[in-house]
Amino acid sequence: MPARLPSWAWTTGLTVGAIAAVTVLAVQADRGPHPTATSAKPSSAASAGVRPTPSASAPTRVPDGSGTGRRVVYSLGEKRVWLVDASEGSRRTFAVWPGTVSPDPGSYTVSSRNEGTTGSDGVQIEHILYFAAKSGVSVAFSNAVDGASPPPAASGSKTGGVRMRKADGTALWAFGTVGTTVTVVR
Repeated sequence: MPARLPSWAWTTGLTVGAIAAVTVLAVQADRGPHPTATSAKPSSAASAGVRPTPSASAPTRVPDGSGTGRRVVYSLGEKRVWLVDASEGSRRTFAVWPGTVSPDPGSYTVSSRNEGTTGSDGVQIEHILYFAAKSGVSVAFSNAVDGASPPPAASGSKTGGVRMRKADGTALWAFGTVGTTVTVVR
């Protein structure tokens, strides 16, 4: 009859076996295929007037000339927002869908916030942070309640909403209190 092992020996053996299995899986995962970014190509949807999804590629560097300190940086040219903390580190960056009216480059502050309303395009929106006005149109960050991208603006309509994905809107809402600086760059 074989000798009986103490219970600690079984536990130790199982732990060592589990660590070895996890190590093998980690090595295999590291050697496996890795996704690569692809360049966005115009689609037939783009030519049909449907707005494309914002690019998943994310420049991590905050734009030069965007000020200092804790702030929201909005790049008109890159259609991107950065949430910058007081130590000048980018806490988050994400692509946005701008409206038809954009603020001029400069420094603004979040003047008011609204948890939710209906946008000028009829879409239910939330996490609205107003920070500028131009040509009688309020400019604000927001996201659609259902998480959808905004529909194309009707011909000739003036909209100042800067829309983003729902998770990004939630992060901006937590970051952008009244008085937070918003720097708009080209």
